[in-house]
Amino acid sequence: MMRYALVAYVRNPVGEFVEQLRRQLHPELPHLAAHLTVLPPRILQGTELSAREILEDVCSQVEPFAVTLGDVETFIPVTPTVFIRVAHAAYRVRELHDRLNTKSLAAQEEWPYMPHLTIVKMSAEAQAQKAYRVACKRWSHFEGSRDIQVSELTFVREEEQNCWVDLAGVPLGRKLVSPRR
Repeated sequence: MMRYALVAYVRNPVGEFVEQLRRQLHPELPHLAAHLTVLPPRILQGTELSAREILEDVCSQVEPFAVTLGDVETFIPVTPTVFIRVAHAAYRVRELHDRLNTKSLAAQEEWPYMPHLTIVKMSAEAQAQKAYRVACKRWSHFEGSRDIQVSELTFVREEEQNCWVDLAGVPLGRKLVSPRR
């Protein structure tokens, strides 16, 4: 069964920082773009078309917003993942998640949903602990803005493990425009 997710790509200096750090810490997965996950991976409860219709409807009613990133943290021992927590306006991402986790997009989350920007998911806890220490040090020296503007989400599908394909961009605050025929 194919899995789908909804992400907000981070295409600013924070995103560049995370991608560069990921290349250093986990060179086997350098291709993953920096993103906030709004809906974690899930199997659809309907068709792609019905999922897109829900995305368009809900996202058209939500105005773009900004979040601010906080500290580097880890999900150890639950999973060997290192991430940056959304510190300010995390409730906006959580509300969006809750509104979208419905109908064909509904899923019982494996873990409680927490807005974050993943740096790296390692295969073992010891690797994650080492990556955590490096990430904390590097993030403490990051001098750019820690704000992320969330104005568009991207609906993605997993083609194979760790290989996600963009299906549709979904702007916040307005309807998608269908091409005229």
